[in-house]
Amino acid sequence: MLMFDRASLTALSAVLDTGSFEAAAARLNVSQSAISQRIKKLEDQTGAILVRRTRPATATEAGQRLQAHAETLNLLERDVARAMGTPPANIDRPLRIAVTADTLASWVLPALPKEDALYYDLVIDDQDHSAELLMRGEVAAAVTSRKGAIAGCDVIALGPLCYAAFAAPAFAAAHFAQGVTGTALARAPALTFNRKDRLQLRWAAMVAGRSITNLPTHFIPSTHGITEAARVGLGWAVNPLPLVQPLFDSGDLVRLRPDIKLDTHLYWQVPRQNKTALSGLTKCLVSYARNQHVDV
Repeated sequence: MLMFDRASLTALSAVLDTGSFEAAAARLNVSQSAISQRIKKLEDQTGAILVRRTRPATATEAGQRLQAHAETLNLLERDVARAMGTPPANIDRPLRIAVTADTLASWVLPALPKEDALYYDLVIDDQDHSAELLMRGEVAAAVTSRKGAIAGCDVIALGPLCYAAFAAPAFAAAHFAQGVTGTALARAPALTFNRKDRLQLRWAAMVAGRSITNLPTHFIPSTHGITEAARVGLGWAVNPLPLVQPLFDSGDLVRLRPDIKLDTHLYWQVPRQNKTALSGLTKCLVSYARNQHVDV
């Protein structure tokens, strides 16, 4: 059974977190040569290249697995220290969890524990793809739309997040004067988070009763940015209803086809080896998501 040196695992995490051997050395207050030696020791032990010497440095598949192992050890040590009433080590190492841009914009931040000696490194990805980060060992847990449990993980339902389509009143009057139809949507500019984002396409297909494959669109990689872009008349979009409801109430935005319901069911996936250490975080996220009625 392989036993990995703690200092070497810390060096690996530092290199992958900072993107370079030099920055890792500065973080750990050791020489760059010491970092290189520790990484080489791990690579000799595993018989695999762990770090691609690129700018920035990135993990190979083996490196991702070993970084996930290091993350698990950090969490376990922290949990033992807390149970024994002693200050946990490495509390300055951020906990990497995958969340979606929409949950970050609408409810994740107030749900995070504030007094649990944790620092957070929130990794943003589309809800349909955040599970991939967990499968690759890049994060310690994930909010995802994937219902089926990833191998080695427990999955807990968070509930549905309700979405609404919207536009500025003047935009709606100009582009949807004859109604919000498939024909009108195929011509009106949409606002899309990135090329993974399928929400606008899904909503348009529900309206049209058929697939619309080529929506004219602006790409804006920010949930709040999309809302603001719609408010100033750049296009129409789909965002979480809790986020945009105040703008409906104020009249800054109008809801398009409120009869069309689009929900995304969300799940919290956490590896079983992290389950105990992350129990506090899990409880807070699950409780907040359900009590705040993310399915408004």
